[in-house]
Amino acid sequence: MACKPQPSLPTLDLTSKNLKPDSSSWTTKCDDVRIALEEYGCFVAIYDQISSELSSAMVTCLKDLFSLPTETKVQNLSSNKYFGHVAPNTLFPLYESVGIRGVNTPEGTRTFTDLMWPSGNDDFSKTLLSYAKQASELEQLIKRMVFQSYGVLRSCDSHFIDDSYSYTLRGTKYTSPKLNESNIGLQIHTDKTFVTVLEQNQVNGLEVQTKNGEWISFENKPSSFVIIAGDAFMAWSNGRIHSPYHRVVMHAGSKVRYSITIKSYKNGMVQTPEELVDDEHPLQFEDFDHLGYMQFTNIADQDSPHERLAKYHSAVLGKPIKI
Repeated sequence: MACKPQPSLPTLDLTSKNLKPDSSSWTTKCDDVRIALEEYGCFVAIYDQISSELSSAMVTCLKDLFSLPTETKVQNLSSNKYFGHVAPNTLFPLYESVGIRGVNTPEGTRTFTDLMWPSGNDDFSKTLLSYAKQASELEQLIKRMVFQSYGVLRSCDSHFIDDSYSYTLRGTKYTSPKLNESNIGLQIHTDKTFVTVLEQNQVNGLEVQTKNGEWISFENKPSSFVIIAGDAFMAWSNGRIHSPYHRVVMHAGSKVRYSITIKSYKNGMVQTPEELVDDEHPLQFEDFDHLGYMQFTNIADQDSPHERLAKYHSAVLGKPIKI
């Protein structure tokens, strides 16, 4: 009896040879990206504009960062749990992460570097800035391709002006579980971002849930990045794009897993384009302030994206809950 094939995430070749604007291949790739995000909420992008040398250097930077004393790392304070330092705890002993805001700007990287290394660390700062700039370019490419596929690129050009988005890099360290210790590195969740660009070292662990409840493991490949749609992208698309549940599962005896995520947040209001609202697709989500929503999700993390946004509208905008 033949074994049922294991489900896998779509893999799309976004190398430079396939991304010539106004070509037939460009149009096809734009549609492929949109369809993957509608069906899975994520996909694996093969992308050659971030070199393997830069990726390796960024992992080395994370190792240096996490080797700092705890009293140094906790200086990275934030009122929002998504932007500061999170130490291993009794609930998630395998997980430690650090968020770095404004990471695609010299000011953001320098401020964080000086906080961690008061005497300076130019290599860390330069590597961080270079990686963040190139990864944010990939994030902008994904948005541009989706907007193109929906036919709203011209009307949504404000998404690509300077300061329209904020970028945070979250570096995460996962250790393997000890005897009788849970193997959950990070609990089931959706991202609250617009788009997340994720890269990891050669230790697997990421799992994504499909719409029918199956879990898909991500197998790392050279020059591969996982693109994950967040709640804000789902809302912007009027529910067309899927914001997927995902988690990290570690295995006993595995090496330390390091992941690098570039997370984008819309500055100001997330608003569904008029072109994506019609009789067949009535407006699902009111306009909302993205960073305000981020603050709200500190107390509403276990809800689905639709439930969370509905509660946010009710609590902050005075709108009745419609789920």
